[in-house]
Amino acid sequence: MTYTSTRDKNVLVTSAGAIVKGISSDGGLFVPTEFPTLTSEEILEIGGLSYAKAAAKVIGKFLSDFLPSELEKIADAAYNSGKFESDDVIKLKKLDESVYMLELWHGPTSAFKDMALQILPYLLVASGKLQEVDKKFQILVATSGDTGKAALDGFSDVPGTGISVFYPEGGVSDIQRLQMTTQSGGNVKVAAIRGNFDDAQTAVKKVFTDNELNKKLNENGILLSSANSINWGRLVPQIVYYVASYAKLVKDGEIAEGDAINICVPTGNFGNILAAYYAKQMGLPVNKFICASNSNNILTDFITTGVYDRNRPFYQTISPSMDILISSNLERLLFHLSDGNAEEVKGLFDQLNSDGKYEVSPEILEKLSTEFYADYASEDKTAKTIRDAFVNFGYFADPHTAVALNVYERYVEHTGDTTKTIIASTASPYKFSDSVLRSLGYTPSKNTFKNLVALSRLSNIHAPKALFGLNTMEERFSEVIDKEEIPNFVLNLQ
Repeated sequence: MTYTSTRDKNVLVTSAGAIVKGISSDGGLFVPTEFPTLTSEEILEIGGLSYAKAAAKVIGKFLSDFLPSELEKIADAAYNSGKFESDDVIKLKKLDESVYMLELWHGPTSAFKDMALQILPYLLVASGKLQEVDKKFQILVATSGDTGKAALDGFSDVPGTGISVFYPEGGVSDIQRLQMTTQSGGNVKVAAIRGNFDDAQTAVKKVFTDNELNKKLNENGILLSSANSINWGRLVPQIVYYVASYAKLVKDGEIAEGDAINICVPTGNFGNILAAYYAKQMGLPVNKFICASNSNNILTDFITTGVYDRNRPFYQTISPSMDILISSNLERLLFHLSDGNAEEVKGLFDQLNSDGKYEVSPEILEKLSTEFYADYASEDKTAKTIRDAFVNFGYFADPHTAVALNVYERYVEHTGDTTKTIIASTASPYKFSDSVLRSLGYTPSKNTFKNLVALSRLSNIHAPKALFGLNTMEERFSEVIDKEEIPNFVLNLQ
């Protein structure tokens, strides 16, 4: 199994090489040169496996330079470590006859990023051994809220690694900020960036392609890598939960073997929904991917018109993890939809860098609109959906999940399609308790932890202990820097 760059098809690396490098030196992202397949028999088999064993099986299809026994040990360490609330790891809750909430937030940081970032450190260390790397890995992460804490938790005190996380100042919830700034571990660093997530992400990506900086780091025994979904090792574990949830629906008799489903995902950086697309390329029966955005609706416009234009207002919303105008993983999808035309993809992203916009060919737009439906939810609609989900179903949705629910409802209104649908629920409502309470008609306290208590009383469900515990933890990191300071920040890391 080999991987190439979205911007240069002459680049060929193994899966371990792709994971170690994180991003290609030409600025492109690593993608498989072909997709492995899952037979219907294998999908049925996965329905009877533990999540760890299912993960080893699916991931093993892509990481062929790993021994199956090694991947089983890695998956067991990640998912059977006691960090997840149950052995099931994921939870699938039936909302009505057509809708199933795929809850991906029952891990240690209460967000779907745990699904990949609990296993990535093991994959990275193992990949380093396969690549005979004799340097310390320095992990760089730009976060819009959830990736940062999940990466910090996964890499904290992992031997041979260090991790630095950059988040937009004022652009995350209080809980998200505290999760990062109180992180323990001798190998972790956290800094706020003056600007938004796109500023942080762009600056971090530039560090990876700064040859002079990387040369200096190498001389100091440091090799950069990423825990963002630009890293293939972060993305491939996310394929697992779509396969596992489909297999569970078949096992439970909710759908018949071979029935197609829809998958609806609240989307910012496009990684989570791209993982679903990859599951379909492996053979998972999917009818339509429903891409749900918040007021930063650049993906809605793109999927509708074929024009990607980041020259627009940026909004800070109650769903901050989706406050993104540069969706990195879209580059991978465009590579596949262009039949692997790396030169065309490079041209599009050169144009994005110079003009802030690009337009895809009519052929790509047709393929895009065949696979994907896109819409967005305003702040008012998001809040109303939180309230409606509670009133109609007794379901507590965080603002990101509510965006997906709202867009799904409009999809059904517009198309009449009642195909059974999995909606990705990406974060615990407790991470955004003030927004949830306000949406339910209550006045939240200025004290975040009082809001946790209030929401717990309403739901009769205890808030995650890790979130309550933040109240007594000391904030270790308070540094605020400009995006231009990131290279020096990285250079000074040990």
